[in-house]
Amino acid sequence: MNLGLQDKHIMVTGASGGIGKQTLKAFLGEGTKVTATYHTNRETLEELHERKPNRVALIQVNVADEDSVMNLFAEAESQFGRIDVLVANAGIAHGPAQIHEISLEQWQETMSVNLTGVFLCAKHFFRNLKRHPDDSASLILVGSTAGLFGEAKYADYASSKAAMHGLMMSLKNEIVQLAPHGRVNLVNPGWTMTPMAESTLQDPEIMTRILQTIPMQKVATPSDIANVMVMLASDVMAGHISGETITVAGGMEGRVLFDRDDIEIS
Repeated sequence: MNLGLQDKHIMVTGASGGIGKQTLKAFLGEGTKVTATYHTNRETLEELHERKPNRVALIQVNVADEDSVMNLFAEAESQFGRIDVLVANAGIAHGPAQIHEISLEQWQETMSVNLTGVFLCAKHFFRNLKRHPDDSASLILVGSTAGLFGEAKYADYASSKAAMHGLMMSLKNEIVQLAPHGRVNLVNPGWTMTPMAESTLQDPEIMTRILQTIPMQKVATPSDIANVMVMLASDVMAGHISGETITVAGGMEGRVLFDRDDIEIS
């Protein structure tokens, strides 16, 4: 099926991570042009850039700094023109800590990247749309099941991701003032086998506890998440979907559904 994404300009923030990189690959597979951002880890993206230099722009950005974000959008626009789709994927997660152990500095850093960073990228995406009026556009926010169900010892992360819902519900009503058929949606990944999570998920004790909460008794792959991003970006597939939250977590409910003896780790 032709998803209607050929030659569209897609911006993916946090593209050097597991989900971000797979999302970049998925969009390239649809014939798009992609601005892929990274903060420090450019090396993981170099191969894709070398293979498709006319289709991939790599731009370093600190999403928590407005000057950096302004430069990102200016450079992206100069390379590929109007930005049709923004996948606001960049985020951070600190190690586990009880709320009484979390420093103010850690709390502020998490909020600065995960919430303020999304605000700044959305702000300048909307400004880009205002400069280049068109009928459609798509903003995809990336949350987490931690924002739905909470996550003990990750209160800062869970709080920043929970805020994505309120932002999405507000922006879906604003985007149509700039693009009449513009859409804003939220994707909440559950546990996903990314390089960052792999060491945690290789612990049988932790994996057992996770799978006790998932009816499908498996964690997601980055492709599971990336395919949903592509679907939401497509006006052909999702042209009348806006203001929706799609949770990609195998039916996870945030409660124990199975006894430990019922879990088989493959």
